[in-house]
Amino acid sequence: MFPAALSTGIQYASLNFPVDEGWTRYNGLQQLTYFITVFVAAPVSIITGFMQGPAISNRLGWFGRVLDRQKARSIHFISFLWFVFFIVAHGVMVFVTGLRQNTNHMFAGVHDESWSGFPFFLLAMAIIVAAWLWVSPFTLRNARLVQKTGQFTVGWIKGLIEWFDPRSQMTEKDISPYLWPNGTMPNSPEFDSLIAGNFESYRLIIGGLVEHPREFSLADLKALRRQEQITTHFCIQGWSGVAKWAGVPMRDIMNIVKPAPEARYAVFYSIAEGGDRGRYYDVHKISNMRHELTILACEMNGEALTVLHGAPLRLRCENELGFKMVKWISAVEFVDDFKHLGAGQRGYNEDHEFYGYRMPI
Repeated sequence: MFPAALSTGIQYASLNFPVDEGWTRYNGLQQLTYFITVFVAAPVSIITGFMQGPAISNRLGWFGRVLDRQKARSIHFISFLWFVFFIVAHGVMVFVTGLRQNTNHMFAGVHDESWSGFPFFLLAMAIIVAAWLWVSPFTLRNARLVQKTGQFTVGWIKGLIEWFDPRSQMTEKDISPYLWPNGTMPNSPEFDSLIAGNFESYRLIIGGLVEHPREFSLADLKALRRQEQITTHFCIQGWSGVAKWAGVPMRDIMNIVKPAPEARYAVFYSIAEGGDRGRYYDVHKISNMRHELTILACEMNGEALTVLHGAPLRLRCENELGFKMVKWISAVEFVDDFKHLGAGQRGYNEDHEFYGYRMPI
């Protein structure tokens, strides 16, 4: 196999092509190429694709740490390059080794010198080009419709997968030396005043459908039960990092304010604006607020939370993607629905960037 593949490769490289016997059998180089594509590149792409899924990476423990998201991305990219090479090389060879015979094989199922397959090849290419020319501008003009169509077709599948609840934590040695900060920083005199006063005048307002609306100072929150956890932050942009967070369990806050039975969601409002202006907010299911790893964090890696990472207070909801963990929290509102908020899509990024409706990792 390998000597035959090498010999065939030399013939192709010299442009002295070997006799084409593809109708009956593949030469050594073709067999080796197809073997790599089907039995190596495809499984590698599938496995590394799954390992980029935060829930899967989180749930598989040591294997998720060995083949973490970043390693999986790099390997996945290499396998992707193989497929690009295979498609380009395959397409070129179809043209240069006998377009008429090859299109007969692919589109007419015959092995002769006729032109019976070529018209079907041209028709297929015309349909593809026409579809692309129509679909591209249509999807840009109707982005929300495309999003709703996607929700209809795969939303229920994502809903079934939500039972896959990652709860694993990391160790001190896994903490990343640097955790990338994201988000548009607060830019207001009021926030500058909070920083100057070391957040002593900060108040977290909790209201909406609750029995006991409350305002908490930072000192009030720090006086409550403290929970510490070492977890992986998964950004929707593809990067990840590990940090140790500490703060107040959200379920303890709920025990104090007592959400009403009709309260189904918790809305977190930020002091900061989003990238397209307007107040940044995000909506969470109330059941998620009772998750054992959902806290209002005021510490990171054993120190007070920095402004860059969301001080004075940020949400850590470890079964969600990073953009849903609101930083610089100013208020929490319990509601029965979110359709009246923003564009009614469950959060600032969902409103502006067409992120999916379901975002648990």
